Amino acid sequence: MPKALSDQDVAEFRDRLCDAAEHLFAEQGPEAVTMRQLAQALGVSAMTPYRYFKDKDAILAAVRARGFNRHADVLERAYDEAKTSGGDVSEAVGRAYVRFAFDNPEAYKLMFDITQPNEADYPELVAAGERSRATMTQHLDELIGEGRLTGDKDLIGHLYWAAIHGPIMLQFSGKLAPPFRAERLIGELVAILNAHFFPPAAANEA
Repeated sequence: MPKALSDQDVAEFRDRLCDAAEHLFAEQGPEAVTMRQLAQALGVSAMTPYRYFKDKDAILAAVRARGFNRHADVLERAYDEAKTSGGDVSEAVGRAYVRFAFDNPEAYKLMFDITQPNEADYPELVAAGERSRATMTQHLDELIGEGRLTGDKDLIGHLYWAAIHGPIMLQFSGKLAPPFRAERLIGELVAILNAHFFPPAAANEA
């Protein structure tokens, strides 16, 4: 009979399993990874992962939810630190986004570069994704409230997101070469968007 597991035992094994799954899913693609491979990566029996997750989709959802929450943690911390220091919140959040992507490439790819058709079946994943997206546009609400920015917040947010996400994914896929690295392209694209949404008069008033 399997021993009774404490909440800590469960949490620790789930974390270990998600660590292994994040790497394997990003390296091989979720479809190619089997539950047996995940068990082998942890040195446990083939049936052990089923004590903690219903199936591979549930593991993928947990891995992605964890990524979104880590992403939100980083962006929220950057936002709070910039607010406390009087810094440029938009710039701080943007830098934090890019830093997270390059510090956590496997998690980032699983968050944004795959489609999980049954995503709605996993409330924790949905909540984590919504939290992550909210951290990307929180500063836009303030800019609109201060009258420094006008327009459709969702559209503006997606434009900046595309300007950041596109070069990151191009670099991850090996499509960029010096001097056209992601950071340079992002800087140029964001400067163009800033010039459009924050004309010189608005910038001087700020």
